[in-house]
Amino acid sequence: MSIPSRLANYLEQRGAHYDICAHEHSRCSAETARAARVPAHQLAKSVIVEDDDGCVMAVVPADRNVKLGALSRMLDRKQLRLGEEQRIATLFADCDLGAVPAIGMAWNIETVVDDELEANEFVYIEGGDHERLLRMSHEQFHELMRTARHGHFCREPGH
Repeated sequence: MSIPSRLANYLEQRGAHYDICAHEHSRCSAETARAARVPAHQLAKSVIVEDDDGCVMAVVPADRNVKLGALSRMLDRKQLRLGEEQRIATLFADCDLGAVPAIGMAWNIETVVDDELEANEFVYIEGGDHERLLRMSHEQFHELMRTARHGHFCREPGH
Protein backbone atom coordinates (compact mmCIF):
# COMPACT_ATOMS: atom_id res chain seq x y z
CA MET A 1 0.00 0.00 0.00
CA SER A 2 1.32 3.45 -0.86
CA ILE A 3 0.40 6.54 1.11
CA PRO A 4 -3.25 7.60 0.71
CA SER A 5 -3.83 9.61 -2.48
CA ARG A 6 -5.52 12.35 -0.47
CA LEU A 7 -2.34 12.81 1.57
CA ALA A 8 -0.04 12.50 -1.46
CA ASN A 9 -2.07 15.14 -3.33
CA TYR A 10 -2.08 17.49 -0.34
CA LEU A 11 1.69 17.22 0.03
CA GLU A 12 2.28 17.59 -3.72
CA GLN A 13 0.10 20.73 -3.91
CA ARG A 14 2.28 22.29 -1.20
CA GLY A 15 5.58 21.23 -2.78
CA ALA A 16 6.43 19.21 0.32
CA HIS A 17 9.66 17.23 0.38
CA TYR A 18 9.70 13.96 2.30
CA ASP A 19 11.07 10.44 2.20
CA ILE A 20 8.99 7.30 2.66
CA CYS A 21 10.56 4.94 5.18
CA ALA A 22 9.36 1.35 5.25
CA HIS A 23 9.43 -0.61 8.51
CA GLU A 24 8.15 -3.90 9.89
CA HIS A 25 4.43 -4.04 10.64
CA SER A 26 3.60 -2.35 13.96
CA ARG A 27 0.47 -1.99 16.07
CA CYS A 28 1.05 1.25 18.01
CA SER A 29 3.16 4.38 17.81
CA ALA A 30 5.73 3.16 20.36
CA GLU A 31 6.14 -0.07 18.39
CA THR A 32 6.37 1.94 15.14
CA ALA A 33 9.22 4.04 16.54
CA ARG A 34 11.09 0.88 17.57
CA ALA A 35 10.45 -0.91 14.25
CA ALA A 36 11.52 2.13 12.23
CA ARG A 37 14.47 2.82 14.56
CA VAL A 38 13.48 6.44 15.15
CA PRO A 39 13.30 8.30 18.47
CA ALA A 40 9.69 8.29 19.71
CA HIS A 41 9.84 12.06 20.36
CA GLN A 42 10.45 12.57 16.61
CA LEU A 43 7.38 10.53 15.58
CA ALA A 44 4.28 12.74 15.28
CA LYS A 45 1.26 10.89 16.68
CA SER A 46 -2.24 11.96 15.71
CA VAL A 47 -4.87 11.85 18.41
CA ILE A 48 -8.44 12.52 17.33
CA VAL A 49 -10.56 14.31 19.91
CA GLU A 50 -14.15 15.43 19.53
CA ASP A 51 -17.05 17.27 21.07
CA ASP A 52 -20.48 18.31 19.84
CA ASP A 53 -18.81 20.85 17.50
CA GLY A 54 -16.80 18.17 15.67
CA CYS A 55 -13.36 16.63 15.53
CA VAL A 56 -9.88 18.02 16.06
CA MET A 57 -6.56 16.29 15.38
CA ALA A 58 -4.04 16.85 18.16
CA VAL A 59 -0.47 16.14 17.03
CA VAL A 60 1.98 15.17 19.77
CA PRO A 61 5.25 13.22 20.00
CA ALA A 62 4.62 9.46 20.07
CA ASP A 63 6.05 9.20 23.60
CA ARG A 64 3.52 11.70 24.97
CA ASN A 65 -0.21 11.78 25.74
CA VAL A 66 -2.68 14.60 25.15
CA LYS A 67 -3.75 16.59 28.21
CA LEU A 68 -7.42 17.01 27.31
CA GLY A 69 -7.94 19.80 29.86
CA ALA A 70 -5.06 21.88 28.51
CA LEU A 71 -6.17 21.28 24.92
CA SER A 72 -9.79 22.16 25.79
CA ARG A 73 -8.68 25.44 27.37
CA MET A 74 -6.40 26.26 24.43
CA LEU A 75 -9.22 25.71 21.93
CA ASP A 76 -11.95 27.12 24.21
CA ARG A 77 -13.94 23.91 23.87
CA LYS A 78 -15.43 22.47 27.04
CA GLN A 79 -16.31 18.84 26.36
CA LEU A 80 -13.38 17.41 24.37
CA ARG A 81 -13.00 13.64 24.62
CA LEU A 82 -11.09 11.01 22.71
CA GLY A 83 -12.67 10.32 19.34
CA GLU A 84 -14.73 7.19 18.85
CA GLU A 85 -13.03 4.49 16.79
CA GLN A 86 -15.92 4.13 14.35
CA ARG A 87 -15.97 7.85 13.63
CA ILE A 88 -12.20 7.89 13.09
CA ALA A 89 -12.48 4.89 10.75
CA THR A 90 -15.14 6.74 8.75
CA LEU A 91 -13.26 10.06 8.60
CA PHE A 92 -10.02 8.36 7.55
CA ALA A 93 -11.45 5.50 5.49
CA ASP A 94 -8.33 5.50 3.28
CA CYS A 95 -6.05 4.86 6.29
CA ASP A 96 -5.54 1.93 8.62
CA LEU A 97 -6.98 2.55 12.09
CA GLY A 98 -4.13 3.56 14.37
CA ALA A 99 -1.96 4.82 11.50
CA VAL A 100 -3.68 8.10 10.66
CA PRO A 101 -1.15 10.62 9.28
CA ALA A 102 -0.63 13.64 11.55
CA ILE A 103 -1.66 16.06 8.79
CA GLY A 104 -5.38 16.47 9.46
CA MET A 105 -5.61 19.40 7.05
CA ALA A 106 -5.47 16.91 4.15
CA TRP A 107 -8.84 15.59 5.40
CA ASN A 108 -10.19 19.06 6.30
CA ILE A 109 -9.80 18.31 10.01
CA GLU A 110 -8.74 21.14 12.32
CA THR A 111 -5.20 20.33 13.43
CA VAL A 112 -3.29 21.54 16.50
CA VAL A 113 0.40 20.81 17.05
CA ASP A 114 2.22 20.48 20.34
CA ASP A 115 5.30 22.69 20.49
CA GLU A 116 7.51 19.76 21.55
CA LEU A 117 7.55 18.52 17.94
CA GLU A 118 9.06 21.80 16.76
CA ALA A 119 12.30 21.01 18.62
CA ASN A 120 13.18 18.10 16.31
CA GLU A 121 15.63 18.19 13.42
CA PHE A 122 13.46 15.62 11.63
CA VAL A 123 9.82 14.65 12.11
CA TYR A 124 8.31 11.29 11.14
CA ILE A 125 4.62 10.92 10.32
CA GLU A 126 2.53 7.79 9.91
CA GLY A 127 1.98 7.03 6.23
CA GLY A 128 -1.59 5.76 6.57
CA ASP A 129 -0.69 2.13 7.17
CA HIS A 130 1.32 0.24 9.75
CA GLU A 131 4.42 -0.18 7.56
CA ARG A 132 5.38 3.29 6.29
CA LEU A 133 6.51 6.59 7.76
CA LEU A 134 7.08 9.92 6.07
CA ARG A 135 10.34 11.58 7.10
CA MET A 136 10.67 15.34 6.69
CA SER A 137 12.94 18.07 7.90
CA HIS A 138 12.01 20.36 10.75
CA GLU A 139 11.66 23.18 8.23
CA GLN A 140 9.31 21.16 6.01
CA PHE A 141 7.17 20.05 8.97
CA HIS A 142 7.02 23.64 10.25
CA GLU A 143 5.95 24.92 6.84
CA LEU A 144 3.22 22.27 6.52
CA MET A 145 1.94 23.06 10.01
CA ARG A 146 2.14 26.87 9.80
CA THR A 147 -1.66 27.21 9.47
CA ALA A 148 -2.29 24.89 12.44
CA ARG A 149 -2.60 26.21 15.96
CA HIS A 150 0.38 25.48 18.20
CA GLY A 151 0.66 25.17 21.97
CA HIS A 152 1.71 22.89 24.79
CA PHE A 153 -0.87 20.24 25.63
CA CYS A 154 1.01 16.96 26.06
CA ARG A 155 2.55 15.07 28.95
CA GLU A 156 4.61 11.98 29.53
CA PRO A 157 2.48 8.85 30.04
CA GLY A 158 1.69 8.28 33.69
CA HIS A 159 1.98 11.94 34.67
